[in-house]
Amino acid sequence: MRILIIEDDSETRDFVARGLREIGHAVSVAADGRDGLFQATDGGFDAVVVDRMLPGLDGLSLVKMLRAAGNSSPILMLTAIGRIADRVEGLEAGADDYLVKPFAFSELVARVNALGRRPAPQMETAKLAVGDIEIDLHRRTVHRAGRKVALQPREFALLAELMRNRHRVMTRTMLLERVWDFDFEPKTNIVETHLSRLRSKLNAGFDIDAIETVRGAGYMIRSE
Repeated sequence: MRILIIEDDSETRDFVARGLREIGHAVSVAADGRDGLFQATDGGFDAVVVDRMLPGLDGLSLVKMLRAAGNSSPILMLTAIGRIADRVEGLEAGADDYLVKPFAFSELVARVNALGRRPAPQMETAKLAVGDIEIDLHRRTVHRAGRKVALQPREFALLAELMRNRHRVMTRTMLLERVWDFDFEPKTNIVETHLSRLRSKLNAGFDIDAIETVRGAGYMIRSE
């Protein structure tokens, strides 16, 4: 695998890089957020290991910028902060997995290998249309009845998932797994909060709510 390590602590960076190289991976390194962002954007890495606290550009902002630019490289975030709320924040920013310092090298290897085994995103139709809503997955644009709607990256991903499944009810658990890649219950109202923001933006100037709440079940995009 081609792996990028973005870590400002030289001891940790050199230890991880050396260990990954010894087991056969091709490893690039960056000591600050801005260099890491440049390298991650420029090269197609199979995995990116990002420290949360970085000089120049912090890890959370770096991950958000990569995802907003359409970079889909799997990301493992390292942090000395172990609280659940901080883990949720990192995953919501776009990280695929989270590892708290200090960590065992064997666990880091196992997590990186797991990210590398994930199937690559399949090519899909560039545009989706349901009712009067149209989205362009490549340009990442949204229009309702011809009117442009500006969405944040996670709001866009949430809408896209609802539109891909236009004929089925999407439960909260399904949305957590597919939009946030959570395999655990975060004990927050993250889905409801983002749906509220998405609805507010989609429905501005319209009488009909674009998203239907199916009581006790989940959510659907309206097709009429």
